[in-house]
Amino acid sequence: MRQHRRALRLLGSLLLVAMAASVTGAAPAPAASPTPLNRVVPAPASVDPGGSPYRITRGTHIRVDGSREARGVGAYLARILRPSTGYRLPVTSQGAGGIRLRLTEGPFGAEGYRLDSGRGGVTITAARPAGLFHGVQTLRQLLPAAVEKDSVQPGPWLVAGGTITDTPRYGWRGAMLDVSRHFFTVGQVKRYIDQLALYKINKLHLHLSDDQGWRIAIDSWPRLASYGGSTEVGGGPGGFYTKADYKEIVRYAASRYLEVVPEIDMPGHTNAALASYADLNCDGVAPPLYTGTEVGFSSLCAGKDITYDFVDDVIRELAALTPGAYLHIGGDEAHSTSHEDYVKFMDRVQPIVAKYGKTVVGWHQLTGATPAKGALAQYWGLDGTGAEEKARVAKAAQNGTGLILSPADRIYLDMKYTKETPLGLSWAGYVEVKRSYDWDPGAYLPGVPGGAVRGVEAPMWSETLENSEHIEYMAFPRLPGVAELGWSAAASLDWERYKGRLAAQAERWDALGIEWYRSPQVPWGAGGR
Repeated sequence: MRQHRRALRLLGSLLLVAMAASVTGAAPAPAASPTPLNRVVPAPASVDPGGSPYRITRGTHIRVDGSREARGVGAYLARILRPSTGYRLPVTSQGAGGIRLRLTEGPFGAEGYRLDSGRGGVTITAARPAGLFHGVQTLRQLLPAAVEKDSVQPGPWLVAGGTITDTPRYGWRGAMLDVSRHFFTVGQVKRYIDQLALYKINKLHLHLSDDQGWRIAIDSWPRLASYGGSTEVGGGPGGFYTKADYKEIVRYAASRYLEVVPEIDMPGHTNAALASYADLNCDGVAPPLYTGTEVGFSSLCAGKDITYDFVDDVIRELAALTPGAYLHIGGDEAHSTSHEDYVKFMDRVQPIVAKYGKTVVGWHQLTGATPAKGALAQYWGLDGTGAEEKARVAKAAQNGTGLILSPADRIYLDMKYTKETPLGLSWAGYVEVKRSYDWDPGAYLPGVPGGAVRGVEAPMWSETLENSEHIEYMAFPRLPGVAELGWSAAASLDWERYKGRLAAQAERWDALGIEWYRSPQVPWGAGGR
């Protein structure tokens, strides 16, 4: 009798649901389908879809080999998945099935990976830990966007069946953050690092000094930070990183497989240093602190020995804090330095960088001097930059100088999208999403050998940017396109195909709480707000 009554109640409930649907016109919820393997940004090298999807459940384990690095990547993945799934997802080296992270020798290079997905589980295989980490970013994008939320979501958590095999086109896929015009806290820098990691960016270039502020503590010259770092554009309080702060940024970036490239811009863009120490000025008189946005008026004194003592001390201390291979010495817009003094300065400073075990990076004006052997020049000119300047850069590349491409009217993330954009500048023009994506780094500069191009980097200058929301609005949706230019094969770069994959990212940005610009060039659909 009780079973009969339960059956009647169940039938009544089903009838009520059916009646409600007929009244409201609501259709039954469609069955969940996994994200196709070819929806990933940056576009993978090879996609072979097929077979049953894998479903992450309460019983899923994250299985790693015995290495500390693989366990670290597994723990990172677990921290992402646990809040939204509500599952324990233990990280273990035992058992089979589930999500497996596997390090083994293979044709993956330093950053490549293979992702295999089927009913029995997902396996990410790589030769190096960075490859495992990049594979995890791909896995994130194959899961529903709600996986990024910090509260339990309904799921289901399906990963499409098939295989992705992936390696990057370039080894340098960078983003620069200017913390000098406006200062950003350690927490704000970490937030940007997490956003960069999602798109397989592997270099964080920190612009640590400029006319408006000096942002890194140097023990041998303490007023650089305490006085030179005491303001910013507009006259705000500024700030600086203690050595412990900087080490924490470096550590955090390394945990996301980004290498920090610190920049001390010189001989120009040095007013904060000149204001801190009068002896660095040719006339021995310290200028006032500067909170404007003009450029080109400041210069270290190339003829004074104390200048090179200062540079040696700064580079020595900064190199000791920086485990990465590179140190950026700026070199741009040195309009107050004569050509003769500029060449003299660079001839004396580049060997100092080498003395402390680092490789020189400089803005492309470095090619107007003699770049050190192995140095990298970062090109920030425009499509319309003069042929003579481009030829000089090309000649340096032909002579062995590697190039990082950062054309300002393509991938300067602080350029306005349109004249209505409330943030940013427009001296390089307006840079909408298509323009930032629709070019080939390998063919951009005439006369440059293909092998000289080491990659791309998207600078974010901060004259008008004051917080994380400002950074994000200017970075998204352009940053993922720059990442694809650096990662994906030239044959994969196609705006018409890319813009659909980009549109699918909007729901993920919303889940992560990222501010972003709704470009009319992208078919955002219902997923974008």
